[in-house]
Amino acid sequence: MCILIGSWGRLGLAKYCSEVFWQISYLGLSPSTRLYNALLDALVKSNVLDLAYLRFQQMSADNCRPDRFTYNILIHGVCKVGVVDEGLRLVKQMESMGIAPNVFTYSILVDGFCNSSRLDDAIKLLETMRMRKVNPTEATYRSLVHGVFRCLQPEKAFELLSGFVDREPVLPKEAYDTILYCLSNNSMAREAISFWRKVRQRGYVPDSSIFNITMTCLIKKLPVNETCEILDSFMKQGLKLGLNSYLVLIETLFRGGNNREGSKYLTEMVHLGLLSNVFSCNMVIDCLLKVKVTDKALEMFMGMQERGIYPNLATFNTLINGHFKDGEITRAKEMLVMLLEHGFKPDIFTFTSIIDGLCRANKIDDAFYCFTEMEEWGVTPNTVTYNVLIRCLCVVGDVGRSMVLLRKMKASGIDPDIYSFNALIQSFCKMHKVDKAKKLFASMLVLGLTADNVTYTALIKSLCESGRFDEAGEMFFSMQANGCVPDSYTCNSFVDSLDLGSSECIYCSKICVRDSSSQCQATLSFIKLGHQLVQRN
Repeated sequence: MCILIGSWGRLGLAKYCSEVFWQISYLGLSPSTRLYNALLDALVKSNVLDLAYLRFQQMSADNCRPDRFTYNILIHGVCKVGVVDEGLRLVKQMESMGIAPNVFTYSILVDGFCNSSRLDDAIKLLETMRMRKVNPTEATYRSLVHGVFRCLQPEKAFELLSGFVDREPVLPKEAYDTILYCLSNNSMAREAISFWRKVRQRGYVPDSSIFNITMTCLIKKLPVNETCEILDSFMKQGLKLGLNSYLVLIETLFRGGNNREGSKYLTEMVHLGLLSNVFSCNMVIDCLLKVKVTDKALEMFMGMQERGIYPNLATFNTLINGHFKDGEITRAKEMLVMLLEHGFKPDIFTFTSIIDGLCRANKIDDAFYCFTEMEEWGVTPNTVTYNVLIRCLCVVGDVGRSMVLLRKMKASGIDPDIYSFNALIQSFCKMHKVDKAKKLFASMLVLGLTADNVTYTALIKSLCESGRFDEAGEMFFSMQANGCVPDSYTCNSFVDSLDLGSSECIYCSKICVRDSSSQCQATLSFIKLGHQLVQRN
């Protein structure tokens, strides 16, 4: 029965739990403290705290005495809703009944104090635990550290916790792990390495996951040469990077032109045996192609079979896509031939990569031939495939053919997305056919799509260039209402398109005065500055 009530509680069936509890006498069962605890836990988990208190008060009528579990459940409930003082009252009540709070009681209170931004009380509670010889668990420290970072700015949180660590000569490894995790999660690379060096003197060695999380933060935020020195020093102590951290480091090094160091860590990663299957090899190949180190990617590909790892379709798709993006059409075609020789059938990713690569190389006829050939292979184009072709046609100015493709897309039952429309809207705006662009914009909204800053910027700029400032102003100030917050580029484009001495600009500035958003206030500042310059001239 306790298990059933607990299950119903997790499902949020609080009322059902309570009704069943009062029917247990028909099953030949009598209420017990254990059954009451199951009910109270279910009610607390269902966020029905009032009913939990009512049932708690009825325990004595059934000759059931609350125990430590009973109080911990209720304390957890009140702390969860932010009423920590009621939790303290319950602690006093349980102590008056001769029930001593345990580590779970205190951990719940620490979490409650942190959630209520009462950090001093949370830290004082740890002192109370020490005085009562109750040792905090890793959950206690995790609650404290995460709570401090929730309540304070990251810099202030680090300052507070650093002082706390200095005052505590001995802390469990989990406390240091959690602080390092929070520092890395907040991109505080300098603080993370400073803290790491300090606690290393206490014999602290992070586990693999914390080490990799911290190193990823350092790679992204510190100069790469400094990060490599730090990494090498820690790896001498036996710490090892994981595959994902290696990839971040290698990508950073190659992207910064530091090919020698990049090759060094790539070789090190292979020697450590991190490339044990086709999936890890695919990740490395993709990383190398992203930073345009195609020779290294091919070396990795050729070395796969030597290590007894055979490529799959994703391997070939990655290589084909990477070579096309790098403009190496011949190599991409060679990879396609190899794909077929290995007995694989091209899929939607293969065809889309080929079509995108041919479009980038301005081989539009070949791209459409490939698009037609997809059907012969039994592969149905998706939204991305159509978008690649629509964008390509718009770039070369063949907007009519793009519109035909959009209609074909809809007729095939494939829903266009925002990118399908943006390419066409931008093209019509460049051709000064703003009315056609507005019709496409309306069609897009009918389909339930939300326009982005690219859409609005193109339309607003085109309307201003056509002298239709009222429509441009209405569109600009309707953006946020339609779920799109104007960015600085949109605001600047709008201001740049206005005649600062015109009545239309004065009209827009009046609307800005009524709108308190930061974007509109920035626009208003630009307009006022423009008026001042006009008056000086």
